[in-house]
Amino acid sequence: MSRHSRLQRQVLSLYRDLLRAGRGKPGAEARVRAEFRQHAGLPRSDVLRIEYLYRRGRRQLQLLRSGHATAMGAFVRPRAPTGEPGGVGCQPDDGDSPRNPHDSTGAPETRPDGR
Repeated sequence: MSRHSRLQRQVLSLYRDLLRAGRGKPGAEARVRAEFRQHAGLPRSDVLRIEYLYRRGRRQLQLLRSGHATAMGAFVRPRAPTGEPGGVGCQPDDGDSPRNPHDSTGAPETRPDGR
């Protein structure tokens, strides 16, 4: 097997450092592993993206080491339940109200004189 490139060694070192810094913080180790697994399939030729993710990881490591972080999580967008159209914040359609406020049933009446 060939030797790792400098960037590969840096990424592996970052992974180990993040796991060490995340010990004792709820959710940190699982989040680090999930993040690295998510991006493990990046092609080696995508150096710009790898370097961006490396810099982002270094910033996260600084935050974990600073002592201000007590846990680690992620913001995720909630999914709409399967089988229901729309998503978060959508009102259920009961079929009684018009779908479009400008439908013929919901449009304001126009006077014969054009006002």
